[in-house]
This record gives sequence, structure tokens and C-alpha cells, in this order.
Amino acid sequence: MLRDGEDLTIVACGLTVAASLKAADILKEKGLSAAVIDMHTVKPLDTELLEKYARKTGRIVTAEEHNIIGGLGSAVCESLSGSFPTQVQRIGMEDQFGQSGKAEELLSLYGLTGEGIADKILKG
Repeated sequence: MLRDGEDLTIVACGLTVAASLKAADILKEKGLSAAVIDMHTVKPLDTELLEKYARKTGRIVTAEEHNIIGGLGSAVCESLSGSFPTQVQRIGMEDQFGQSGKAEELLSLYGLTGEGIADKILKG
């Protein structure tokens, strides 16, 4: 747990953790209080922490530099579906072929910057 919040919870891993903290700052300026969880492992997944924040905020957003299918977002959905069904928005690479380039260029391309994550959250 990197930051507590009341309105939504961003669960991130890897390079998207720093971007998620930036997104939380942007969302705060818009009147939304976002908790940020660094889910440093997908297996084992911290299911107790996920359920706690699903109950607390009622909205989970995952952010990962990975395809949204078969990664962190899928693991979070699977975990919560059995314990506390919750709306989950998955932010990452859509189901498409990836591109090559420098990390910062690719994060920007796929909207995985602080600004990109905040924008996707606001658009719902």
C-alpha cells in the first residue's frame, strides 16, 4: 500500500507504479481520492488487501505494462469474483500486437503515463 484513498483503488505493478502515483495526484486535483497499491507479485496475489480496498472504495483500476488479458488485471478480476465482486477497469495494452521502442515512448503510446492513466480513469 503506497497511498490510501476513498473513491477508487489503483492496483499497479512494475513501471506503472510510479505512473499510478502521478495519476493519483492528478485525480486529487479533480476531487477524487485514489488509493495506490504496488502489487509487486501476481502470484501470490495479496487477495486480502484487494478485498479490503474493494470493500472500502468500491472501484478497482489495474495498471500494467502488459496485455490486459492474462496479466495483473485478469488475476485481480478472478480473485475478486470469488470474494467480493467489484467493478474493475483494466488499463494496459489492448489485445493487439505490441510495438518496439524505448520504454518511455511505449508507455506514452499505450497511455501508461500518469496523465494517460488518470485520463482513462476519468473516462471510465
